Amino acid sequence: MPEPRWTVVVPVKRLEVAKSRLRGALPGVPHAELALALAADTVRAVRACPAVAEVLVVTDDPRMGAQLRAAGARTVPDAPDAGLNAAFRHGAAVAGPHVPVAALTADLPALRPVELAAALRTAAAGPGVRRFVADAPGSGTVLLTTPAGVPLEPRFGVGSAAAHAASGALSLDDAWPTLRRDVDTAADLADAALLGLGPRTAALVTTRAARTAG
Repeated sequence: MPEPRWTVVVPVKRLEVAKSRLRGALPGVPHAELALALAADTVRAVRACPAVAEVLVVTDDPRMGAQLRAAGARTVPDAPDAGLNAAFRHGAAVAGPHVPVAALTADLPALRPVELAAALRTAAAGPGVRRFVADAPGSGTVLLTTPAGVPLEPRFGVGSAAAHAASGALSLDDAWPTLRRDVDTAADLADAALLGLGPRTAALVTTRAARTAG
């Protein structure tokens, strides 16, 4: 039996409010450029994953949408405009009931396609239930998967790992360091850099380092 190929739903906020805790993390680099780079590198890695059939980005930001379409994603407006979980549900509804869906955060600039593929294959190999991958600290969630025909029921936000477990989703506990390394703070960005950033984010970090050295 062939392995399932997933639709990965990635919500992205408008640039003026995206990744607010990272504002100022790269002095001299416009915050919008950093938010764009994080999302673009995330989508680039997902598009390169052999287990993925489609990347479906939910966003109302025209600049973000244009750049992520250029990276190979399909974009849809954030019709609910009611927060992250509503955007995930909307994306899953657009994907339809006949495909497995993975909900992924847009702030994984070090993500390696091989790690995402391993997580999705592990999710597909188990019983037909929702599964999730916690972030590096263990309290948040970077990935939530559901088989075809099973509602996504996302519970992203503060304490989401516990919330997903309480909702019946099973935890996927392999290491996958680049998948687990989401970026909310300057310290997170430094940790991601140690893992190896995608090209857009790496270019911004390099530019900032060069300006500092000069």
